[in-house]
Amino acid sequence: MKIEEYCVGHSTAENELLQELVRYTHLHVMHPRMLSGHLQGRLLSMMSQMLCPRRVLEIGAFTGYSTLCLAQGLTTDGILHSIERNDELEDVCRKFILRSHYAPQIQLHIGNALEVIPTLDENFDLVFIDGDKREYTDYFYAVIDKVRSGGFIIADNVLWNGKVLEEHVANDAQTQGIIKFNDIIQHDARVENLLLPLRDGLMVCRKL
Repeated sequence: MKIEEYCVGHSTAENELLQELVRYTHLHVMHPRMLSGHLQGRLLSMMSQMLCPRRVLEIGAFTGYSTLCLAQGLTTDGILHSIERNDELEDVCRKFILRSHYAPQIQLHIGNALEVIPTLDENFDLVFIDGDKREYTDYFYAVIDKVRSGGFIIADNVLWNGKVLEEHVANDAQTQGIIKFNDIIQHDARVENLLLPLRDGLMVCRKL
């Protein structure tokens, strides 16, 4: 879309490592559209830089683009825990993480997020959810008590290509998962929230 091209043209450019990661993903990885991408990546980076988080949790790394963006605001003693279920993506993630300045601060976990999260004895300042859409609600319940008051939870793909507005989604578990998550967030008194129509939709929540 021309308006998106205009936005990209008037936003700070990706650094060279992120540009290379985009090229690599499009050439070598299936479903490259799953990348966070330039505009969303800049937002994640700025959110992280505004918060200066000491502890960050990412659910769903894919090839590590959002990981590298989220790491940009870490404190000097900060740690980013990134969980990716698909072990076939581990080598790509580690390759680009190790080439970044943030490599010592990023801990990549390969496995099911709902099994990994209970093992993390952390109090998170920022959580980014971009995993299995059917499990978004489960992710939220798994992390909410691990997020400090004033901390943020950001969830990707909450518009799901506009399918959240369709009436006939009974047989679509992923769309149902997103709709359920959005409704639960809207009515959970522990957070205040804003749904942004950026890319495929971002739900931004602040824990009260």
